[in-house]
Amino acid sequence: MIDPLFLDIGQGTRIAYRHRPGRGPSLLFLPGYMSDMDGGKATALDAWAAEEGRAMIRFDYAGCGASDGEFEAQTLAGWRDNVLAVMHEVAEGPVVLVGSSMGGWLMLLAALAWPDRVAGLIGIAAAPDFTFWGFTQDQKMTILREGRLERPSPYGEQPYVTTRAFWESGEGLRLLHGEIAIDCPVRLLHGQADPDVPWQYSLELARLLRSADVQAVFVKDGDHRLSRDKDIALLLATAKGLLETL
Repeated sequence: MIDPLFLDIGQGTRIAYRHRPGRGPSLLFLPGYMSDMDGGKATALDAWAAEEGRAMIRFDYAGCGASDGEFEAQTLAGWRDNVLAVMHEVAEGPVVLVGSSMGGWLMLLAALAWPDRVAGLIGIAAAPDFTFWGFTQDQKMTILREGRLERPSPYGEQPYVTTRAFWESGEGLRLLHGEIAIDCPVRLLHGQADPDVPWQYSLELARLLRSADVQAVFVKDGDHRLSRDKDIALLLATAKGLLETL
């Protein structure tokens, strides 16, 4: 495993990242909420990139994994800016953003902010606008009234925490209300047994993207993580196919 390096983004905060040089475009993996760069999909994609001689970057958002900062002090806009900082300071040339769950929202925001650098997008259970559709009205009121919400996580002992600052940032960056002005190739993978992000949101995203080169693949028995061996094989085949067209 490549030892992490650190990128100083100011205000005493460093982002931890791993950069594997190789042929471009660079793959840049964007984890989901409360996840990090050492998850199964990220490491599998990195191993494949090593075999193929492809450039690959993984990193932890501020407040996550090995990066500096307090998790509850972060916002969606701040994490988008983390993505842009890594693109600016670490990546060379065009990038293909691979976004898992919330990372799928961030990949869209980054592509809108810097279209000239983004050559393609791969979403895995992409979850744009989840601050809107992912909470009940009572949960939203708890966030607004108490400043934070804790929910049990099906993926570990640590509960999911959503702060008012994060929720309000997400509400200000919603995308599913009209055409999304992204023109690069986009590939969307989604499990139809996903209990967290309904697969219909990938259909809606495909409809709203301005790009004419959008493909969506649905895995009927796939869950939210899409981390089984056959799911990983699908991700790697998708990355290979997209990169070969660029």
